[in-house]
Amino acid sequence: MEVRVQSVKFDADHKLVDFAIKKVKKLDRFFDGIIAAEVTMSLTPDHDNKKVAVRLEIPGYDLRTEKQCRTFEEAVRQCVDVLKIQLKKTKEKMRGA
Repeated sequence: MEVRVQSVKFDADHKLVDFAIKKVKKLDRFFDGIIAAEVTMSLTPDHDNKKVAVRLEIPGYDLRTEKQCRTFEEAVRQCVDVLKIQLKKTKEKMRGA
């Protein structure tokens, strides 16, 4: 799976990019057919100003989630947790069809 990481209006630290890639690549365990993943990190003017959006490309679908937290790491973790659930549901749908 190819993982692309973008940081909007700021330069992401190499450690942060590596963290995001590592976490998103773990989603391969839940669904074999992930083609690519795109992680977009941005800053917002809110109190919890770190926003992360993750989009997964799988055959026939695109799964997307977005979270806003105090840290990018926490937002990435929450996005991955949501995507795990979505991937499991998608896998069950594909088996049943």
